[in-house]
Amino acid sequence: MKHKGKKIDILYDVVDARYSSEEEQKAEASLLMEARKKRIANRSQSDIFKARLMQLKLQMEEFLNTPAYDKKHYFTSFLETYIDTLYDKRSAFADDIGITPVSLSQVLNNHREPKEEFMLKLMVHSERAFKSLGNFHKKMWYQVYFQEKINETIANQEKWRPEVEKKVKFISLI
Repeated sequence: MKHKGKKIDILYDVVDARYSSEEEQKAEASLLMEARKKRIANRSQSDIFKARLMQLKLQMEEFLNTPAYDKKHYFTSFLETYIDTLYDKRSAFADDIGITPVSLSQVLNNHREPKEEFMLKLMVHSERAFKSLGNFHKKMWYQVYFQEKINETIANQEKWRPEVEKKVKFISLI
């Protein structure tokens, strides 16, 4: 291979030349893993909360950017993760946002749709929780909720579509 008149050895592009043997590479990997374990063990509770919240935010963004037409309840799954990250008891979260634990349980178990007031309180609560992390858009909970509804509608077409098609009339104008 020629590059500006000089020969370039292809092997340097493919082989990692930092290690002279496989044992040396394994020893380096082992040292790196020990250092990571030590760093993880020394994290504060605050750092753990921040890391979990950041992970949740990234998962929500991934959900919004990747179409998934399945019947999984993403909104409640994300909500459970959010609550369980910040609180030891879900009833404490319910109390903090001014709803009953029963209402929260019904939302989490998909027995009740979240009311607008619930969504607004969740939005404000999340803004405060993510304040130190930044970049948590206030509309994210709404986006996840409605994206799930869209996905659910598309995934359940075989149930609703035949009956709806009978009721829709269309005259082609083309």
